[in-house]
Amino acid sequence: MSGSRRSVPPAPPVWPGAPTPLGARFRVGPDGVAGTNFALWAAGAEAVRLCLFDAHGRETQVPLTELTHEIWHGFVPGVMPGQRYGYRVDGRWDPWVGARWNPAKLLLDPYARAVDGEFGLPPEVYGHVRDWPEQHVADTVRDDRDSAPHLPKGVVVDDDDDWEDDRRPKTPWADSVIYELHVRGFTKLHPGIPGELRGTYAGLAHPAALEHLVKLGVTAVELLPVHQFAHEDHLLRRGLRNYWGYNSIGYFAPHAAYAASGTTGQQVGEFKRMVRALHAAGIEVILDVVYNHTAEAGELGPTLSLKGIDNRGYYRLQDDARRYADYTGCGNTLHVVQPQVLRLITDSLRYWVTEMGVDGFRFDLAAALARSMHDVDMLSPFLAVIAQDPVLRRVKLIAEPWDIGSGGYQVGAFPPLWTEWNDRYRNTVRDFWRHALPDVREMGYRLSGSSDLYAWGGRRPYASVNFVTAHDGFTLRDLVSYETKHNEANGENNRDGTDDNRAWNCGTEGETDDEQVRALRRGQLRNLLTTLLLSTGVPMLVAGDELGRTQRGNNNAYCQDNEISWLDWSLLEDPDWRPLYDLTSRLIKLRHRHPVLHRRAFFSGRAHSADGLRDLAWFTSRGEEMTEGDWYAPAATLGMYLSGRDIPGRDERGAPVLDDSFLAVLHAGENPTGFVLPGPPWAERYEVLVDTSREDQTEAPGTVHPAGAQITVPARAVLLLRVD
Repeated sequence: MSGSRRSVPPAPPVWPGAPTPLGARFRVGPDGVAGTNFALWAAGAEAVRLCLFDAHGRETQVPLTELTHEIWHGFVPGVMPGQRYGYRVDGRWDPWVGARWNPAKLLLDPYARAVDGEFGLPPEVYGHVRDWPEQHVADTVRDDRDSAPHLPKGVVVDDDDDWEDDRRPKTPWADSVIYELHVRGFTKLHPGIPGELRGTYAGLAHPAALEHLVKLGVTAVELLPVHQFAHEDHLLRRGLRNYWGYNSIGYFAPHAAYAASGTTGQQVGEFKRMVRALHAAGIEVILDVVYNHTAEAGELGPTLSLKGIDNRGYYRLQDDARRYADYTGCGNTLHVVQPQVLRLITDSLRYWVTEMGVDGFRFDLAAALARSMHDVDMLSPFLAVIAQDPVLRRVKLIAEPWDIGSGGYQVGAFPPLWTEWNDRYRNTVRDFWRHALPDVREMGYRLSGSSDLYAWGGRRPYASVNFVTAHDGFTLRDLVSYETKHNEANGENNRDGTDDNRAWNCGTEGETDDEQVRALRRGQLRNLLTTLLLSTGVPMLVAGDELGRTQRGNNNAYCQDNEISWLDWSLLEDPDWRPLYDLTSRLIKLRHRHPVLHRRAFFSGRAHSADGLRDLAWFTSRGEEMTEGDWYAPAATLGMYLSGRDIPGRDERGAPVLDDSFLAVLHAGENPTGFVLPGPPWAERYEVLVDTSREDQTEAPGTVHPAGAQITVPARAVLLLRVD
């Protein structure tokens, strides 16, 4: 041991430095000396030591003695980009009052902009003795073993990128089509991406990946979490890993495992180049962010960062301060009401916008962030700060508007700056196409922008992010192939994942060789995608749904970093599935071309011209406008007339916005039905643009029908007709 101590390099000098900005910032200090300023908020700490690690893992400790406004800081000359570091924070060990300082545990800097190393969870990284015989008090017994050999390290990064050559697409909300994807899963099996780049940021920036996105026509990618995250202990013990990444531990660091170029700072530049490439292709980058909890879990979880820096300052604790308030189902909840926590989150958000180039965020369990002391509060500090921030109020903000706590379901309640994942849309569309709705009232609201939820406070139809599937749940193909979850591969005896799937397997559970069932399923996929892309609001597709991707019935594949989750690109060449991609691409292009399909204002339902035509009208299969009673009657068929003459607003030159008018007929019945096409003044004739009963979707059918004619709508199909 004494020899080991002699091999440790001597501690460098430390100058006072500055308390801002927080984190590790390389710069030129006094007398032109290059070095790094370190600053850490740790209000209740008694001492803070900066720990520097050389290439052999040898640790040099540097006490930070300057304390300004609860921030410990110092400038260390000669510390250059690429330096690996962490902190040890000393203070009171008294879990009974929420104090969990333990200087034996190396801690990751919450502001570290790069992280080097894998998160394993051996006993040494726990602040308490995990195997204490009396488990009910194990979290109160301090573990004094050194965790440094087992913990990833922060990395000093030099940022000199001014983004002058970047051009953000700045796609208006109403024109947006979002594509939710996983950086690793989207690129891992792509045959056009070089092997060494698959599964990485560089892989997503590759022309082969960009080509698919551009041809499909999406305007934004929503990336599953790319903040540095850790794998949960229960997964590691089963030989699995956290694949989705909803277990953040570094809010400024791109997840290192997705970098092809290296993990000692290179991941930062690689991420930026990916964003630039997507922007150059006209595609915005939205990050799925997890600020509601961290990977440190509850009182029996590891000590990786915030728990050891100031447990009481960062986390919501119960009245029994040993325990954590858990509104997330993940063991802990960040205490966003606390100024330093709010600063951590907003500093992180601004960093990803201004220095990493992203265009917006989707907030996981956003209701947890909107809680004041206990209840969800739409005047909460978090929402108030976002609303007035000159950077953040201008980017795309998407709320997952719920958490698991009391009163946590808040769909339709977020303020006007926000859009929301609309699960009411998902549930209604699924139920309609499995013929499980008692009437069509709910379907009318969802198709036309969910005005019942969002027509208040100046909100617009694009406040509703419409989706039928998301990363969490069945894929679109599985939605029509399975009725119950099949999550055995997760190792939890199929107990995990929701049982509320609202799925219909078309008569057979799982994959089948029965061509009649397979054809029915393909038709249902066309119905679901067509409904989504014709609905008013912002459509969100999940990567691979346009290819018929399957997860073999797994509706909670969060731990499946394998072929269950990765995109199977061979489907693009499969004659059974290629038409689905062709239809999706054609519908997205149709949506982009026609303003009536991506309106910026809600329908009024009133006539705006002398002939009495309204901007939105609903028809029964008899070709008659729906009455109040029709909305409440059992029905499987709904006709929606969209007028292109009555679109509110003007174009960039101040001229009225005019477009074609359309009639969409949705029929969920198991048998064909007649439908009378509304006559004058609604139309003189109708041209069929989309018929989802057809397998070949490369071009429009082009059939023309006179107004007043009765046409046959095939079983379980959508017809989209252009009005003349």
